[in-house]
Amino acid sequence: QFKPIFLGTVDPRSEMAGFRRVANSQKCVRAGGRHNDLEDVGRDLSHHTFFEMLGNWAFGGEYFKKEACSMAWELLTQVYGIPEDRLWVSYFSGDSKTGLDPDLETRDIWLSLGVPASRVLSFGLQENFWEMGDTGPCGPCTEIHYDLAGGMGPPQLVELWNLVFMQHYREADGSLHLLPQQHVDTGMGLERLVAVLQGKHSTYDTDLFSPLLDAIHQVSTPSASAPFGKQPTPLLRRILRRAVRYSTEVLQAPPGFLGNLVPVVVATLGAAYPELQKNSVKIANLVSEDEAAFLASLQRGRRIIDRTVKRLGPSDLFPAEVAWSLSLSGNLGIPLDLVQLMLEEKGVKLDTAGLEQLAQKEAQHRAQQAEAAQEEGLCLDVHALEELHRQGIPTTDDSPKYNYSLRPNGDYEFGLCEAQVLQLYSETGTAVASVGEGQRCGLLLDRTNFYAEQGGQASDRGYLIRTGQQDVLFPVARAQVCGGFILHEAMAPECLQVGDRVQLYVDKAWRMGCMVKHTATHLLNWALRQTLGPTTEQRGSHLNPERLRFDVATQTPLTTEQLRTVESYVQEAVGQDKPVYMEEVPLAHTARIPGLRSLDEVYPDPVRVVSVGVPVAQALAPASQAALQTSVELCCGTHLLSTGAVGDLVIIGDRQLVKGITRLLAITGEQAQQAREVGQSLSQEVEVASERLSRGSRDLLEAHRLSKDIGRLIEFTESAVIPQWQRQEQQTTLKMLQRRANTAIRKLEKSQATEKSQELLKRHSEGPLIVDTVSAQSLSVLVKVVRQLCKQAPSMSVLLLSPQPTGSVLCACQVAQGATPTFTAEAWALAVCSHMGGKAWGSPVIAQGTGHTADLEAALRTARAYALNQL
Repeated sequence: QFKPIFLGTVDPRSEMAGFRRVANSQKCVRAGGRHNDLEDVGRDLSHHTFFEMLGNWAFGGEYFKKEACSMAWELLTQVYGIPEDRLWVSYFSGDSKTGLDPDLETRDIWLSLGVPASRVLSFGLQENFWEMGDTGPCGPCTEIHYDLAGGMGPPQLVELWNLVFMQHYREADGSLHLLPQQHVDTGMGLERLVAVLQGKHSTYDTDLFSPLLDAIHQVSTPSASAPFGKQPTPLLRRILRRAVRYSTEVLQAPPGFLGNLVPVVVATLGAAYPELQKNSVKIANLVSEDEAAFLASLQRGRRIIDRTVKRLGPSDLFPAEVAWSLSLSGNLGIPLDLVQLMLEEKGVKLDTAGLEQLAQKEAQHRAQQAEAAQEEGLCLDVHALEELHRQGIPTTDDSPKYNYSLRPNGDYEFGLCEAQVLQLYSETGTAVASVGEGQRCGLLLDRTNFYAEQGGQASDRGYLIRTGQQDVLFPVARAQVCGGFILHEAMAPECLQVGDRVQLYVDKAWRMGCMVKHTATHLLNWALRQTLGPTTEQRGSHLNPERLRFDVATQTPLTTEQLRTVESYVQEAVGQDKPVYMEEVPLAHTARIPGLRSLDEVYPDPVRVVSVGVPVAQALAPASQAALQTSVELCCGTHLLSTGAVGDLVIIGDRQLVKGITRLLAITGEQAQQAREVGQSLSQEVEVASERLSRGSRDLLEAHRLSKDIGRLIEFTESAVIPQWQRQEQQTTLKMLQRRANTAIRKLEKSQATEKSQELLKRHSEGPLIVDTVSAQSLSVLVKVVRQLCKQAPSMSVLLLSPQPTGSVLCACQVAQGATPTFTAEAWALAVCSHMGGKAWGSPVIAQGTGHTADLEAALRTARAYALNQL
C-alpha cells in the first residue's frame, strides 16, 4: 500500500504523503506470484497461506540500514528477551551479472552490534534481494533467523524478520537503477514471533492456533488426524479447495466443516480486524457454498483420476488433457496444483510438458478473444518525478476542472483555462526543451482544466492552442496524474517550447458524457443500497461517455425485481431534478457520518464531498441522517449540477465476476431510452409468438416455423441492448414458449407418424420387409414412422425414403427383432445412402441418413436387394 511513496506518485494532498515512519500489522496471503509459499504449507512447521505481517517502514531516508538493524536487534534481544546466541543474520552477497556489489555495510552493522562473524552469512539474489514483481522498487535485504535447536545439535534456522532496503528500481528491460530516495520495508511474521516467545517449535502449537485446532479435533476422526509437517496438503479459492479436500479425505470431517470454523477464526482475529466481525455471516456462507460446490466436483474428479490411473502402464504419464479437463481452466474447477498433489499421493507423474502446451494454447486463445488493449500512454517515472522536485517545479493546479456552470437554458458552460508550459517530454519520456511538428509529446502545465483519469472516471480530452495563435490546434488525447503533476498527452502540429503560454479547451461533449455517467454512478450506488440494504458495498467502478460499469458486493445475483427497483429509484431521483452539491471539507469532518459512501482509497485532505439534494454542510452535520437517505460520497470527479440531465438510467447487463461480486453495466440518456424502446418492441414480439402458440396448428411446417421464430427471439434477447430485468423476464418466457413449441411439434410428428404407418401397413400386410417411400417433412418424422411400423409389426424390417423439395432424400430404417446378427440397420442405411451419394449413421437396430437421387426406384431396389441378401 506504500508503493506510491516509493514511486513518488502519492497525492501530495493526502495523509500518506506526510508519512515518514510507519509501524503496522496487516493480513497477508502468500500463495501466488513471485513469493509463493503454498507448496510449503503443511510440509513444515512455519509456513502459512495466510499470516499476519508486522511491518516497520521508513520513507525518503528518514532512517536506513544502521537504524533499522539496531532497532530490530534491540527489540528482539532487549524488549522480547530472545537470547542473542540463538539469532543468526544474513546479508546480500552481491551479483556479478547485474553489477550489484555485496552489501558490506549491512554486514559491518551486524558485526558492530556484536553478532559473531560465524553467524553472519551471505547469500545471493534468490535469498537476499527482495523484489515483488518483474518491475518496480526493490533492493537488498538482511534476514534475522532463529535457531530452534538452541545448541542441541546442528542449527535449525527459521526466518523471523526480513529488513528490506528499497534502493533500486527494476526497469522493464531488466536493468537496475538507484531510486532517488531510500526507503526501509521490514516484515516479521507474527505467528513465528509468537512461537519463539512461547517456546514452541511449531507455529501451530501456539495459542494463535490452539482454538482453531481444538475445533478441528472435535469434529474430525481422531485416527485420521495427521501431525503437521508430515502430510502434504483464482488464489483464495485454490487455498480453500485444498482445505476442503484435506478436511474430507484426511480428517474425514463432515460437509460444512470449514464454514463452521469461521466463528473460531473471527473470535481469534476479530478484535484486530473488525471487518471480520462485521462480515462473519457473509464469510461463513461464502466458504460453505464453495465447499459444497467443490466437494461435488472433487468426487467426480477423484473417480476420473482413479479410472484413468487404472488404464496407465507402470511408466506412463498421467494425460495432460485429463488433468486440464479437471482444472480451473477446464470443467470441474480443481486447481492444477491440487490435481498434481493427488497424483503424487498415488505415485503417478503428470505430463507437465503437455500441460504447458495446453496452457499456452489457452493463453493464445484468450489473447485472441480479448479486446485490443488500449495504447499505453506516457507517464512520469520515479526519476522524472524526483527531477521535477529537484528543480522546484510545483505540482499542477487542476482546480479549474471544476470551473463550469449551468445556464438557464440547461446548457453547461466550461470556463477557459490559460496556462504556461513548465516541462515537455518526448514520446520516450525524456525531458526536452521543445517538441517539433508531428511529434507525440507530454506536457506539464502550471494549471489545467482537464480531468486526469482517476477515481474510475475516464480522462478528459480536447485541445490546446498557443495564446494568440488561434488557428493551430494541439489535440490532447488524455491526461493522467502522477504525484500531483498532470501530464497531458498531445500531438504537436508545429513547434512548442517550454515557457509558451497556452489556452486549454476540453471536449465539451466528452466531458458532459463523463459528468452524466459519474452522477448516474452515484445515484446507482445509492439505489443499490436502498434496494439491497445499507451495508451494500461498492467494489469498484469505471465510466466514460458511452457507459458505466459498477461492481457491487452481493451474496447472490440481483433478481429481476431488484434490478427493476434499482432503476426506479434512479428514475425518481432524475425526475425530481435534484441539485448536486460539491464542496471541499477537511477529511476529519467526514469521519463517522452514518451512510457516507467512501472506498478503501487514500483521499486527499481536504477532500471533495458530493451530495445529491442536500447541501454538504447539512449532510455532514453531527446529527444528520442525510447520507442514509440520499447519495453522499467522497469523490474528486466532475459531476452534473442537477440530476435531471441524466435523463434515464438502464442496467443493460449483470454478471458475477467472482463469488460475491456482481458487475453491472448501465447506460443513460438517449441510449437508455432507446434500450427501453427496443425492450418494448421485443416484448410485443414475444407476446405475438405466445398468441401464435396458444392458437395451435395442425400444420407441422407452421409449428417448425414458429419454433425457429422463437429461437431467433432467444438469440436476439441474449445480445440486444435492453434493460437487464426485461432480458431476464423475456428469457424465462421464451424458454417456456420454446418448450411448448417443441412439445407441439413432437405431438404433430407423432400424429403424422401414426397416420402414415397405418397407410403403409395396409399396403404391406405380408412379408418380412417394408421398403417404400413416404412423404415426411423431417428426418424426425420419418424415424417416428419407422418406429411405429416396427412396433405394430415386430417381425418386419422397415426402410423408408422421403424425397424433399430441396432435392435431397431422407432415409430411416429399423431391423426386426428376430433378424440375423449380420443384418444391422446401420449397414442397411449405409448401403442405400451410399448408393444415393450420401451418408448414414445409427445403431445395429435403428439408423438414418441422407442422400441425393433422381431415381428413387433404383434406391428402393438396392434396399430390397441388400435386405433379402442378409435375410
